[in-house]
Formats: sequence, C-alpha cells, structure tokens
Amino acid sequence: MAKGEVGFIGLGRMGFPMARNLAAAGWAVHVHDASPDAAKRAGTVAGISVHPAPREVAARASVVFTALPNDEIVLETYLGAAGCWTAPAPG
Repeated sequence: MAKGEVGFIGLGRMGFPMARNLAAAGWAVHVHDASPDAAKRAGTVAGISVHPAPREVAARASVVFTALPNDEIVLETYLGAAGCWTAPAPG
C-alpha cells in the first residue's frame, strides 16, 4: 500500500530522478511532462502514473512538486487553462 499520493511536474534531469525515488520509497506518484518521451520513460517505473495535464496531477495528489526550467512554463503549469490551480485535490 502506498504511503500517500504525491504529484511531480517536470521530468527532466532533476525531476525524473526525484519522482522515481519517491515511487521507490513507497509513494504513489502522479506525474506530467510536456515531453512525450519524458512521460513515456516515467510511465515505465512502478508506482508512477502519467497524466495528460498538470490539473490531472493536482486533482490526485495531496502535494505537488515541480522542477521546471523557466518562469513562462511555471506560470502555464499553475495558472494556465489546464494548470494545477484549475482542479486542486480536495482539502
């Protein structure tokens, strides 16, 4: 049984290893990345579920971590039409 539900957005050089380590430690990890290749790689790891948009991650996780490369992407990830703040998890 998982320790809890966490989210991770941004699966690059830093984000993927962090998400993988959370899954290995027993957390159910919900992830999103704009790169189909990064998302596909993450989907092969036990304990990681890939979602099509940041809001899908936020709706399932009690906490969301991000590892993003610039301000524009951060703003879109949180405030965009499919952003985290459009569908936060209850509570």
